[in-house]
Amino acid sequence: MSPSEAARGHDMLLRLAAAPIHLVPSDVATFTSSSTVSTVCGSVLGMGMGGARAASSPMHSPVNWALLGLIIARPSYAYELARRFERTYEGALSLSSVSHIYTALATLRERGLVREAGGGEGASRSRRRYEATAAGLASHEEWLVAQVEEDRRRQRLLVAQLGALAGTPGRAGAVLDEYEQACIAVLAAAPLGADGTPGVTGLVARLTGEEVRQSVAAKLRWVQYARVQLRALAESQAPREPDGPA
Repeated sequence: MSPSEAARGHDMLLRLAAAPIHLVPSDVATFTSSSTVSTVCGSVLGMGMGGARAASSPMHSPVNWALLGLIIARPSYAYELARRFERTYEGALSLSSVSHIYTALATLRERGLVREAGGGEGASRSRRRYEATAAGLASHEEWLVAQVEEDRRRQRLLVAQLGALAGTPGRAGAVLDEYEQACIAVLAAAPLGADGTPGVTGLVARLTGEEVRQSVAAKLRWVQYARVQLRALAESQAPREPDGPA
């Protein structure tokens, strides 16, 4: 591939990366605001050096964040949390074992995101009831918003990998076809928007279904855009027939 062809391929990749995949704000809020820092720092006071070091590093485990969400919704005992976890996140997230809950709870406590609401230190692990702290509430809200940027990061990774196939448009087109079919399958499995189930369960089902429909529709539009761009790149790189004699 010549330098000029590589440059055109790079330009195409940039256009794909800028194409709308999700309807997200152009400016994502900075999550390390001074108020957040002061909240987290306040929760670290009184911890040992090991706990302080743990609290200062990002918490990446989706299980930990999902468990924190359950505790925010309703303070619970560890065993009850394990049962609610499996029921709430079935198909999306799973525990390796029931003991995974205790490991996650220990991490949340060490970071100052949850605390024991009753039973005291002398109670057995199964009788300790956990509730979220103010720092836990704030951190959970920030993590939810940060998923916008996390989604965008994953999409940029997808586009970059598709760009790696730009030199073989046929293969890139085949990948787009499979990606499109996968999107359609996800759309077909989405919960119906008219779900009349009352309460939080029904609300989650309706929000999930609508999020899937809107996000997949955006992905399908992007697939069409990517096809046009790949076709244009392939045509620009095709060898030209030499001009005939004058």
